Amino acid sequence: MVNGCCDICGIPVDAEHFDASRILGNGELPRRGERVVLASFELHPQYCGVLTCFSQFTNAYALDNSRVLTPGLEWSIQRNGQPIFPYQKMESILNPWGYGSYGFRIRLDQNARVEFVVQNRNFDWDAHQVESIGGRLIGRYWYNAVYGAEGNDVHS
Repeated sequence: MVNGCCDICGIPVDAEHFDASRILGNGELPRRGERVVLASFELHPQYCGVLTCFSQFTNAYALDNSRVLTPGLEWSIQRNGQPIFPYQKMESILNPWGYGSYGFRIRLDQNARVEFVVQNRNFDWDAHQVESIGGRLIGRYWYNAVYGAEGNDVHS
C-alpha cells in the first residue's frame, strides 16, 4: 500500500461504495420523445471517484434473454449531462441486471453527477411486451485532499 492507496488499482483503501438504482413500471414509462433518469449519483465537493459498473433491466428480457434488443429505446450513461463514450446510444441490453456485468473504470471528478438515462425515441411498449425498465449505477468515491488543500490550484 502506497500513500493509503491500493497497490493494484490505486483507489484509496478508505473509499466508499455507491449503488444507485430505480425501476419504473406502467404509468411511469417514458412516452415517445421523453427521457427519464433511471439512476443517478452526485459526488460531494472535494470528493472524486470512479464508475465501475451499470446494469439494465426490462421485464421482457428477464423472462426471455433472447429479447435483448430495445429498438427505439435509447439508454445512455452521462457525466455532468454529457454522454460517456462508448455508452451514449445503446439500443440493447448490454449489462443485464442480476447477471455478472462487465466492469470498467470511468473517472468521476469533483462534484461530478453521473446519470443512467433512457429516452423513448420511438419504442412501442405493448409491441415489445415491456411493462417495466430499470437502471443501476455502481462505483466508488473518496475524499481527495487536492481539492480541499488550501493554496492548491487544481487547474495548474
